[in-house]
Amino acid sequence: MLIGELAERTGTSRRLLRYYEEQGLLRSGRSPNGYRDYAESCVDRVLQVRGLLDAGLPTRIIKQILPCMDTPRATRISSATDETIATLERERDRMTDRIRCLERNRDAIADYVEAVRKAQDEARSQAVKPAEAAVLV
Repeated sequence: MLIGELAERTGTSRRLLRYYEEQGLLRSGRSPNGYRDYAESCVDRVLQVRGLLDAGLPTRIIKQILPCMDTPRATRISSATDETIATLERERDRMTDRIRCLERNRDAIADYVEAVRKAQDEARSQAVKPAEAAVLV
């Protein structure tokens, strides 16, 4: 697929897709006319990269862990420095804290929605309908 289709399908700008390619996070072939040609699997790869970036990981770390996400058993242990491992542990812990916060927020929203719906249902059941009001007069 061409870069425009990949951009549209992933909600990512063409410029960012080129940047991901420059950083080694994404690969493309070239068609005879020189246009980038992306495989279908690039859609998932771009979404993975965006998710990791949204989680706060820098591209240099993403580049190291992407191969592990494709084939977890093929982890390149020798390429992981102490600094990389420490960075990944900090990021993992930060993500865990963020997940806990998101879960609390989700639960609070769910409780609020449930309370509002319950109050609305009670108000509707106590409301006097027009036909009943005519009989009461």
